[in-house]
Amino acid sequence: MPASIFSALCSRFGENIFHEQLTRDETPTIWTPQGKIIAVLEYLRSDAEQPFRMLYDLTAIDERACKSKYNGTCEFTLVYHLFSFERNAFVRLKVALRGEFPNTPSCTHIWPAANWYEREVYDMFGIRFDGHPLLKRILMPVTWEGHPLRKEHPARATEMGPFRLFAAKEDREQEALQFSPEEWGLKRHSEDSDYMFLNIGPQHPGTHGVLRIILQLDGEDIVDAVPDIGFHHRGAEKMGERQSWHTYIPYTDRIDYLGGVNNNLAYLLSVEKLAGIRIPERAEVIRVMLCELFRIASHLVWYGTFAQDVGQLSPVFYMFTDREKIFNIIEAVCGGRMHPNWFRIGGVAQDLPNGWDKLVREFVNYFPKKLKEYDKMVMRNALFKARTVGIGVFTQEEAIDWGATGPNLRACGMEWDMRKKRPYSGYENYEFDIPIAQNGDCYDRAVVRVNEMWQSLRIIEQCLDNMPAGPYKSDHPLATPPLKEMTMKDIETLIHHFLHVSWGPVIPGGEAMIVTEATKGWNSYYLTSDGNTSPYRVRVRTPSFAHMQMIPYISRGYTVADLLSILGAMDYVLADIDR
Repeated sequence: MPASIFSALCSRFGENIFHEQLTRDETPTIWTPQGKIIAVLEYLRSDAEQPFRMLYDLTAIDERACKSKYNGTCEFTLVYHLFSFERNAFVRLKVALRGEFPNTPSCTHIWPAANWYEREVYDMFGIRFDGHPLLKRILMPVTWEGHPLRKEHPARATEMGPFRLFAAKEDREQEALQFSPEEWGLKRHSEDSDYMFLNIGPQHPGTHGVLRIILQLDGEDIVDAVPDIGFHHRGAEKMGERQSWHTYIPYTDRIDYLGGVNNNLAYLLSVEKLAGIRIPERAEVIRVMLCELFRIASHLVWYGTFAQDVGQLSPVFYMFTDREKIFNIIEAVCGGRMHPNWFRIGGVAQDLPNGWDKLVREFVNYFPKKLKEYDKMVMRNALFKARTVGIGVFTQEEAIDWGATGPNLRACGMEWDMRKKRPYSGYENYEFDIPIAQNGDCYDRAVVRVNEMWQSLRIIEQCLDNMPAGPYKSDHPLATPPLKEMTMKDIETLIHHFLHVSWGPVIPGGEAMIVTEATKGWNSYYLTSDGNTSPYRVRVRTPSFAHMQMIPYISRGYTVADLLSILGAMDYVLADIDR
């Protein structure tokens, strides 16, 4: 066994410069001097025993309003989450930043994935990264004033003045939308040709939503690409700071809006870890069953639209019809369909209704035949193969460098699924396989997702056959208010019930992050509580953000037609990118 990462750092850099912080999720959390952070990151990335090869996330916290901050002298904290596949472990590095608008060195030379994460921290907090190749806003318009995740920035429109679009402002906004290649380090000419710049989106069927990509073309060949995101940004992290722990749940539904309750689960597991709430077995099985139903529903949207992207029209109609069959089950159980908002702190909103098992059994018996039919229709289709085999290739090492997770990582031969490797919500009790492929191209990414639907069916059938009896929600006082009849017996119970329902639970101070295997890759909510009815900081790490950052890297040298195959195979959701 390797030495603890804290001991290894102290041995390498000196004992008195690091401080270890205990956290609710028990992730090793180490405060690192600002002047040493780059050396520490380089050591952990390359030289440490069983190295931390993936930069999973990079974010910041505005500490100025925190009642119980760990490091009382800093204004901002920079937070790095690194992951080691060899150790199957995360490490959290924290750097205390002082000053109103601090500077810190960039780590883009260590991980290419750091580029967008550092731009986001700059955009949201105003923290500058020295040595960053192109430090500019990424989610907010370039004309935006202020940095939204700083505590002084308003959290509601009612805290701002009425919006007025003067002619001068409209001209300024339109001018800011003009693309200047020189600003992005792109050239207009080469020695033997003039480049053309093609604007795709933000309203284009091939972008699957409000995404804009500017292509630098030499004829039909892509020289470079600039993804322009943020059109779908709604401030999900900022809203987390103003909502109660409970009322934030429906906001999570709208992030990966195809993943449904998978979003609820990633958030609630972190809340429950903070609060020390144990989930009843029946509630865990119900959660797993619904998550896997939504995994199939999400994959069906990807399957049909991907086939459509490369020239097949029929599959999307068949697959959306099957998705409706899943939504009929979701509606019968939850009342909602695409955004059911049904998981709760400590369990689920209600018990399963009578007849749920008949609906699920019918789908489990019906869907395998359809999957075989789609395999003949799409996966064995010569046109589909011609458009996807050998296109958009990246290796396992490149996937890790860029932070690719989920099916996109497994298509490179990495047999890694959080449900198996770091099981949560009782996934260790289920028998299923981890589908992988070897070539890391668009076709293999499709192979993995198709096989994942078969595995999800196996899990759903096990939930169906082994649904335990018992409560559907924890009786922990932070999850469930006292029974109504008990409130009539003593004033303390009445007060507790009133406060719990009107204000919501007060979650103990601390921080936690549980990573789940969502429909598109690893998803997590890094939550910080200062002992209040609302989170102090909500960080949403989504898989689509990291995957979209890879698009220029894996598109160069291919054609415009290939770009649509590459985008479709990535399986992203715009709200999952922008939040």
